Order: sequence, then C-alpha cells, then structure tokens
Amino acid sequence: MAQWGGQSDLWVFAYASLIWRPEFESAEERFALLHGYHRALKMWSRVNRGTPALPGLVFGLLPGGSCRGVAYRLPRDTVPAALRGLWEREMPGGVYDPKWLRCRTSQGDIQALAFTLSRRSPSHTGVLSEDAYRQIFSSACGRYGTTHEYARLTYDKLRLLGIDDQALAKLLQLGSQ
Repeated sequence: MAQWGGQSDLWVFAYASLIWRPEFESAEERFALLHGYHRALKMWSRVNRGTPALPGLVFGLLPGGSCRGVAYRLPRDTVPAALRGLWEREMPGGVYDPKWLRCRTSQGDIQALAFTLSRRSPSHTGVLSEDAYRQIFSSACGRYGTTHEYARLTYDKLRLLGIDDQALAKLLQLGSQ
C-alpha cells in the first residue's frame, strides 16, 4: 500500500488463475506483455492444488523470457479492499515476491503489481522430470481441485484470449498420457 501511494489507479498483471478468476472488479483490462519473466508451473502447492503428502503445482513468474497476460486497472477508491482480498489469496504463506513491473500494452507502458517467484524460494520446484509432471497431474489434488484442472483452466483461458503458451501445451500433453 505504501509503495502504491493512493494517488492513482492501480494495475495488476495476471498470468494464470487471476485471468480466469480475478475476484475483484476492474475498470479496464488490457492485454499486456511482461519482459524479463515467464509463466512457469514450478511452485509447490500443499493446500490449494495438493497436500503436504502429495504436493501439487501452481504457476509463478520466474526470471527470464517474457510473458503475455492481462493487466487489470483497479480504480483508486477500490484498491484498499481489492488489495486486501488479493493479498489473502496470493500471499497467505508469503511465497510470492510481489513487484512493480513494467508491462507493455497497445495503449502504452504501465507499472503493474505482479506476483513473482524466486528460484531461491523453498516453494520453487527446480527442474521437474516429465514423469514427475505426469505423477502430479494424475494424483495431486487440494482444496480448490487438481493441478491438472488448474493448468487446463489457465491454458483454455489463454487460448480463448489468443495467447499461445506452447510450454504449457506441452506440459498438459503429459497429463493426458
């Protein structure tokens, strides 16, 4: 809140479930391109998409590459309530590193709040084998459903928006083998 300052509307960059389930009202949505980070299904989920005994996965923004997503503009007067809800959803365990990142849109560049993942985080999976993804897709389930369902919902919404994520398409093929 202090970094936002309260003087203007606030932008949030969505790259996974925030695209298909934002849980806040926005005044505007724009397609956005974020350079320097990429969408990766490489964060352990021991509650929402898995359990402590059989962790699932959720997306994070990892350094390197680029990511296409959606930027939501939250009106200034709604930001305090919207950020409280967003923080409860995205930051209960403090896993993400929230950052202000420059995103490119067709109407110009914006600074948006984005939830990134450090490779040093204990929740970062590191490199996973195809067999590990197959096992997780076939078995991991948490309070909000399966990892496979979460990945599929993200992929389907990205495709509906005209965003082609070939890495995610390849991972999802593992879940159907």
